[in-house]
Amino acid sequence: MIYDRYSAEEVRQFVEEDDVKFIRLAYTDIFGRQKNISLMPSQLEHAFKDGIAIDASAIEGFDRDVHSDLFLVPDPSTLMLFPWRPEHGRVVRMFCQIRNPDGTVFEHDTRSLLIKAVEDARAAGLEFYFGTEKEFYLFRLDENGDPTHTPIDQATYMDIAPLDRGVNIRREICLTLEEMGISPTGSHHEGGPGQNEVDFNFADALTAADNAIAFTTAVQAVAVQNGLYADFGPKPLSNEDGSSQHINISVRAADGRDCLESMTAGILDHILDMTAFLNPTEASYHRLGHRKAPKYISWDYQNRSQLIRVPATTNERYRRVELRSPDNGANPYLALTLLIYAGIDGVVRGLKLPDPVNANLFTAEPEILDQLQTLPASRSEATGIARHSSFIQAHLPSSLITKFCHR
Repeated sequence: MIYDRYSAEEVRQFVEEDDVKFIRLAYTDIFGRQKNISLMPSQLEHAFKDGIAIDASAIEGFDRDVHSDLFLVPDPSTLMLFPWRPEHGRVVRMFCQIRNPDGTVFEHDTRSLLIKAVEDARAAGLEFYFGTEKEFYLFRLDENGDPTHTPIDQATYMDIAPLDRGVNIRREICLTLEEMGISPTGSHHEGGPGQNEVDFNFADALTAADNAIAFTTAVQAVAVQNGLYADFGPKPLSNEDGSSQHINISVRAADGRDCLESMTAGILDHILDMTAFLNPTEASYHRLGHRKAPKYISWDYQNRSQLIRVPATTNERYRRVELRSPDNGANPYLALTLLIYAGIDGVVRGLKLPDPVNANLFTAEPEILDQLQTLPASRSEATGIARHSSFIQAHLPSSLITKFCHR
């Protein structure tokens, strides 16, 4: 479970009373890959007080070959029990702030960048909420235990057992997530063979990003326990559907005004700048524009062929927009940071949405498509736009932009 808003003292008490023997201090590199160091309980007090030193020169994108010492300081509110570990000698995890030796925040700590974005949004009178839809493939292992590209089944969208052989694994994943304090809303078989989706409740930005990282860890652990490999790549099978990470976004203004349209206009206005961070691998561009993945910068109501759609709802309280381009390669801290700033910009400038494109863009005639701007067609095109973007430069450290784009 998650001990939300719990103090360091309450974490100490939990570790002492619940037979915790290993404490993982977790963080991510700039690409969103989780890293961790395991502590014994005797070191917990030292971690809270002084931080635990790491060699930053060994972390891709941290760029600290000379002054290589950084310190991990755990955030007690993120305490999470790993339910797939033994009942005796239990394992917990906390996300950390990465600090310089002088106590300042390390500028490539992407979780701290998201915290700042949330604070800036609140200063502008806005609160953002996010919900993700994460897709992944389940592949079999070979006789040596190495991953293959043989899917667990040949089922299609929302098939049931026995065609859907992932149903029990999705059930195990969802129950594991609940034990971790994460609230999935549902799961189903997706369109590709062996492809699955798990959806999440809306949460504040930091919780949503933390949960996205934790979800990947949980799915991979459950897959291994079942003799399978979970592949989160955007296009693991060239002739099948790619895997996305659709991001649902809503915004509330402190003064009660409706900001959803201007927020959405801000995201559309900056989507070219952000694409390198939402779709960060070359394989990302093998997905975009193919088999139900968006290619054009457009929006509409309910229409799944668009980059952004406004889903139907029977309750105005749940109004949201769905951004359909991101994939699981995105660092969720950077992705949500940039989406918040794009949304703020749209609201502050009072941007208006262009007309919706009421057409199926997967089958539309050229005279419709030729009027629409397209997403970048390659990683090199996307990173070229990002490197020269005043929007990106205003919200991310220049050294991080350089490292990210020259990966």
